[in-house]
Amino acid sequence: MSFDSMANFFNMGGYGFYIWLSYGFTALLLIILTLNSKAKHRQLIKQIQQRFKREIKLKKVAQQSTQDATSAPAKQGK
Repeated sequence: MSFDSMANFFNMGGYGFYIWLSYGFTALLLIILTLNSKAKHRQLIKQIQQRFKREIKLKKVAQQSTQDATSAPAKQGK
C-alpha cells in the first residue's frame, strides 16, 4: 500500500485514529513495563545486598560468641 502524501499515511484510509491510538497505547504499555521491570530489579538487588550484610553480621556475632565461649573456661581455670 503506497501513500500519496503524509496526510494519507497518517489517515490510513480512514482508520488512522484507531491505528495510531493502538500504536501509542502499545508503546505506552511497553514503556511502563520497562520502567516497572527496572524498578523491581533495583529493589531486588537492594534486598539481596541487605540480606548479604545481615548474614555477614550474623557470622561475626556467631564467631565472637564461639570465641567468648572457648576463652571463658581458660580464664576461669587461672
